[in-house]
Amino acid sequence: METAKDLGFISTLLPVAIVIFIIAVGVVLLTQQFRKNLYLQKLKQEELKNQHQIELLRSSIQVQEEERKRIARDMHDELGATLAITRMHLLQAERQHGAKDEKLLADLQNIRSLTETSLNSMRQISHLLMPPQLDTFGLVKTLEVVAAQINKADEIKLELIFGGELPELNWPVKLAFYRIFMELINNTIKHAEAKLITIELSFDGKNVCGVYRDNGKGIEEGKTKVGIGQKSIQGRVHSLGGSIVIGNHAQGGLITRIEIPL
Repeated sequence: METAKDLGFISTLLPVAIVIFIIAVGVVLLTQQFRKNLYLQKLKQEELKNQHQIELLRSSIQVQEEERKRIARDMHDELGATLAITRMHLLQAERQHGAKDEKLLADLQNIRSLTETSLNSMRQISHLLMPPQLDTFGLVKTLEVVAAQINKADEIKLELIFGGELPELNWPVKLAFYRIFMELINNTIKHAEAKLITIELSFDGKNVCGVYRDNGKGIEEGKTKVGIGQKSIQGRVHSLGGSIVIGNHAQGGLITRIEIPL
C-alpha cells in the first residue's frame, strides 16, 4: 500500500522535476546567451571605438600634411620669389655701383651671398616639408636622392636595399614611409653616433615591409618614455592599419620593422 503511494508520489513529482530541470537548463542557456551577446556587444563597441580613433588619427595626419603642403607652397612661391628678386637687384647694383666703390661692392656681394644662402635654405626646407620628387618619381628614387645627399657629406653611410619588384604605392603609403625614414635618419644622425644606416624595402604580396637599421648606440636599457618622434611614427603606421616594432638589433644598434598593407 505504501509502495503504491510512493510510486504515486514519485509519478506526481517527476513531471514537476522535469519542468524545473527544463526551466533551469533554459535559465542557464539564456544566461550564457546573454553573456555572449554582452561580450559581442562590448567587442563591437571596442571595435567602433578603435575605428573612430584610427579615423581621428588619419584625419589629424591629413590636416598636418595639408598644412605642410600649404607652407611649402607659400615658401616656394612667395618667399622664394622675393629672395630671387632681391638677388637680381643686388646683382644689378653690383654692376652699376661696384666699379666706383670697392667697399660698397664688397658689402653688396656679402649681402647677395647671404641672400643666396637664405634662398637655398628655403628651398631645402620647402622640399623637406613636401618633397616634389616623391609624387613625381616615387619612394625609391626619392630615397636614392636622400642617400646620395647623406653619403656626399661623408659623415655617415646610408645603404638602400630593395627586395624584388615593388608595386606602385599609393600616396599615403609613400608619404608614410618617407616621413618615417626621415625621422629615423634624423634621430640616428643626432643621437646614435652611428656610421652606417641600412634601409630595406620589400613587398610580400600583401604588405609593404620596411626595415631600418643603424650601428649606433641603440635604445637605452630601461628607457620607457616614448618621444614625440616615435609617437609620430607609430601614429602614421597605425593610421594605415600597419604594424611597427622598434628595438635593439642583436649585433648592436637600432632596428625598426614596419609593415603596411597595400
